[in-house]
Amino acid sequence: MEFIIKIGQFLLSLSLLIVLHELGHFIPAKAFKTRVEKFYLFFDVKYSLFKKKIGETVYGIGWLPLGGYVKISGMIDESMDKEQMALPPQPWEFRSKPAWQRLIIMLGGVFVNFVLAYVIYVVMSFAYGDTDIDAASIKGGMLIENPLLTDIGFQTGDHVVKIDDIKIINESDIRKNIIGANSVTIKRNGTEKTIQLPVDFLGQLSSSKDRSLFDLRQPFIVSKVLDTSLNKGVDLKEGDIFMSINGKSAEFYDQVLPVLEQSKGQTITTVFKRGNTNIERTLKVDDKGKLDILTQTKASDLEKLGYLKVVRKEYGFTESFGVGLNKFTGQITSYFGQLKAIFNPSTGAYKGVGGFKAIYDVFPSTWSWPAFWSLTAFLSIMLGVLNLLPIPALDGGHVMFLLYEIISGRKPSEKFLEKAQLVGFFILIGLVLFANGNDIFKAIFN
Repeated sequence: MEFIIKIGQFLLSLSLLIVLHELGHFIPAKAFKTRVEKFYLFFDVKYSLFKKKIGETVYGIGWLPLGGYVKISGMIDESMDKEQMALPPQPWEFRSKPAWQRLIIMLGGVFVNFVLAYVIYVVMSFAYGDTDIDAASIKGGMLIENPLLTDIGFQTGDHVVKIDDIKIINESDIRKNIIGANSVTIKRNGTEKTIQLPVDFLGQLSSSKDRSLFDLRQPFIVSKVLDTSLNKGVDLKEGDIFMSINGKSAEFYDQVLPVLEQSKGQTITTVFKRGNTNIERTLKVDDKGKLDILTQTKASDLEKLGYLKVVRKEYGFTESFGVGLNKFTGQITSYFGQLKAIFNPSTGAYKGVGGFKAIYDVFPSTWSWPAFWSLTAFLSIMLGVLNLLPIPALDGGHVMFLLYEIISGRKPSEKFLEKAQLVGFFILIGLVLFANGNDIFKAIFN
């Protein structure tokens, strides 16, 4: 069921983005009376799952879910239709249209991607508002388990107060700003300390088996003692909080589990907090280092118990437009920062580039509309930005040659465009193979 939910979200998001992106090309093409021969969701290599001709356009669904396309008459694209290009230009063809019209047609897909992301952020801000965690309110600091972080000086219990020169207000600010950062300022035992991140931090993180960063520490709060537990008869109630084991502080999982591992088959003296009272209980640890006690860590419970403070914001309809714009521009800035790091070999960020498996993995295993729309907005920005790259075969490549034509007044020859398209196609195939090869490498070796 988990696979079905994840693949369902993945295909729905991908299909929505492809159809709308191609509509961005289709609509201005039709507006400028340019013939569109095909409009396809997914690629129809050899055959189609569905196709129907309406007017002069064949609409269809291919079997290969790696993208989609519109085939515009008289345009040098991935179809490499040399026979059509060898004929005299016709009034309805792309090559016969003024450069400014061709530029609008080519930018239409990216424009729709950006508009879609902005609209999603606006609607989500109005419908759901924002929920975050006040970073300063997190009791016990952050959980640091990744050896990469501990090796450069981080410790469990650290509070992140600043990344580079950006002050951390909410817990999500850490994730937003850590990519491409040079330093992290933490507070430990009341004293601030700045830790420098290695230049290839992203590369090391991408290559490590543990890719966790700064996680919330989870308190050990009793939910239920299992009937099969050696501690079945012990007086423990829902909501009791672990405080110590054999006299040593043990309020969080990361403190409890190591002690249990060392106490296999032994009896331990524990202290739990029940309301405002501390109670002492003797517990038995089984041969696997388990107590067989179910725990609870819901955010609402943690907030009530004072482990963190949830920050909730609601926005009015008109206010949502400004909030959505801030989210949109912030995400674009962040993604350009990621691309900059990827194209800088010294950062090693290219090791983190992923393909379709990586995109599939970001979707949650349970259906969540807020998560779905948030990820779709991000993927829409990603698709828009990547299509703007000045690589022949991408929209950005076509735009690059059109801008040259508009500025210089000289149109590149069709032979040159055909060769450029072929080079761009091989570059694109190489990037796709590299990204998906990274997925395979990580699946095998990590």
